[in-house]
Amino acid sequence: MNIEAGKNWSPATVAGNEGWQHLASAAEPLAIRAGDGHVSLVNAEGTAVGQARISDADGRLLIDDVAFIGGRLDQPQILAGLVDAALRLHPSFDCAFLPAKTLWPVSALATETVPGEPECAVIHRSVLRQLPLLWRSQASHVTYPALTTAIGPEDRLPPLRQPRPCGPMYERWIAEIGLTVSLRPIDRRTDLDLFHRWMNDGRVAFFWELAQSHEDLDKYLAEQESDPHIFGVIASFDGEPTGYFEFYWAKEDRLGPYYEPLDWDRGWHGLIGNTRHLGRPKTLALFRSVTHYLFLDEPRTQRTVGEPRAAHQKMLSYCADAAYDKVKEFDFPHKRAALVCCERERFFREVPL
Repeated sequence: MNIEAGKNWSPATVAGNEGWQHLASAAEPLAIRAGDGHVSLVNAEGTAVGQARISDADGRLLIDDVAFIGGRLDQPQILAGLVDAALRLHPSFDCAFLPAKTLWPVSALATETVPGEPECAVIHRSVLRQLPLLWRSQASHVTYPALTTAIGPEDRLPPLRQPRPCGPMYERWIAEIGLTVSLRPIDRRTDLDLFHRWMNDGRVAFFWELAQSHEDLDKYLAEQESDPHIFGVIASFDGEPTGYFEFYWAKEDRLGPYYEPLDWDRGWHGLIGNTRHLGRPKTLALFRSVTHYLFLDEPRTQRTVGEPRAAHQKMLSYCADAAYDKVKEFDFPHKRAALVCCERERFFREVPL
């Protein structure tokens, strides 16, 4: 396996567009092109920024002859995009094998090696999709160390929390529905009309109980801006606002007293406000993407949790298809709730992304 440096080349050996890849290091998506035993990532100018040969070698998915366009410093992200594309094209394989010693970016992705000539690095699908090299925007995130704080609920003091993201947070193309899902923080200065329309839709209001005026909803979002444990998010399909989600740290949330939370447990509430995008395939894609994002965002998060209404069977069925287990039922002051929990290891082992 070799790296070609300084060569500005186009993907002459690849033809079909197989979708899109969103690198955490790049502002624009790259087209996935595949054909003639190769896969490449191609920019808007039609130039391949990375290419590799893929083959079935004695029952293994082998990726070799990897090349990068000269001058790119984000080769680990490009390699992650190529490996993910190869695994997407060959869904029966759970891992990919790459010659280990001649390709330095592999050290940012592989967790084991196997002997041979050449020695191969093994990149597992379940590991690759936990790495913040794809989908999660690097520019929008900071990661804090585990520092103690005296600010928060006295009986459930959290670690010091990082500020909410700024700007685009997550983008991923979903082959099953042919759409790109994206997440960004809500901005009450520009999103209030949309938020008001969704919350005053009878279908949404039945569950959220926020059918209120512009002024009251502006106050609701303003209070959220000053609360470090929760923030609102707009989810879109191909740039069209589709749903609203709230991401929270479970330990200091209202859910915290009803189970034994860990410091990095995350939870979420959600709704689909855009009726054009109702239906099980799209809703499930959003729920899986939200869970994926929360695990990507904080590597110490081992569980994501939720508290839907215990009688909301449709929501519980979506949770089951996103690897959430129903732990128990309990009573909030305002509803009978079900505690649902998704474990990181199970999610990345079982949930297709």
